Amino acid sequence: MKPIHYATLTLLGAIWGASFLFIRVAAPEFGPNMLMFVRVLVAGLILIPIAPMLNQGAGGQSYRMLLSRWREFLMVGAFNAAIPFVLIAFSQLTITASLAAIFNSVTPLCTALIAAVWIGEALTPQKIAGLVLGVIGVGVLVGGSPLEMNTTFLIAVAASIGAAICYGIGTVYASQHITGLPAIQASIGQLLGASVLLSIPAATTVPDSPPSMAAILSLTALIVLSTSFAYLLYFYLLKNVGPTRTASVTFLVPVFGTIWGILFLNEPVSVGLFVGMGIILLSVGLVMGARFQKAKRLETT
Repeated sequence: MKPIHYATLTLLGAIWGASFLFIRVAAPEFGPNMLMFVRVLVAGLILIPIAPMLNQGAGGQSYRMLLSRWREFLMVGAFNAAIPFVLIAFSQLTITASLAAIFNSVTPLCTALIAAVWIGEALTPQKIAGLVLGVIGVGVLVGGSPLEMNTTFLIAVAASIGAAICYGIGTVYASQHITGLPAIQASIGQLLGASVLLSIPAATTVPDSPPSMAAILSLTALIVLSTSFAYLLYFYLLKNVGPTRTASVTFLVPVFGTIWGILFLNEPVSVGLFVGMGIILLSVGLVMGARFQKAKRLETT
């Protein structure tokens, strides 16, 4: 990796970490369903004219092919965007942006477990150790949270973990069914598929009063920065450093999510927050390290 790649990876982690900040501000006023419907619809539409500029597919033939795979895109749109996005927004009606960002970082653990059950991917001792450590980290994070421990808090935590599980399902499903497409086209199909699924829930939960300017600006930043622009950075990294190294952004997102929450929202912190985050990131490192080693072995064969 060159310095430009490290800089891009850091920028992507900062932007995706900021998405939890934007959701925390906008979700109470727009509501989870409406917020995420507008996010996926507008972000998907923004990417359509960008795809030809990146030589990632152009013309009616490419998009007719996308339409022919609508079932797959509805499925991946559901589990990689619609459901987890709404769950994260719902959780942030209660928990802080920093907590939501840290809980979201268990996605690689969920993906490893789902891949083992669904497609028989081997659970090595290193992965098992990572999964066990991840469970411990979540326990420490919940127990050491600066927020009051009550039923509402635990439901929000469950929603955050549920989002990570959905991402795991979506990732494994996409690896089996969404192949042979440029990454940006797959993202367009996923985002627009998610917008179809969220259209009715959004229509039935229209806000009673106009959102504030802060909420509108947060939604705009969520769409333009944390979705459309972030995907462009993601595609750049995929092309230049490969998927395994790109996945290391997982370690940066919770760190930046915590930093932004503390700096801009004055969120409460505790020792348990940082200890829990450290344990979870260590567990993710074990799981992703095992995958990285496997990828390197495949490259040399």
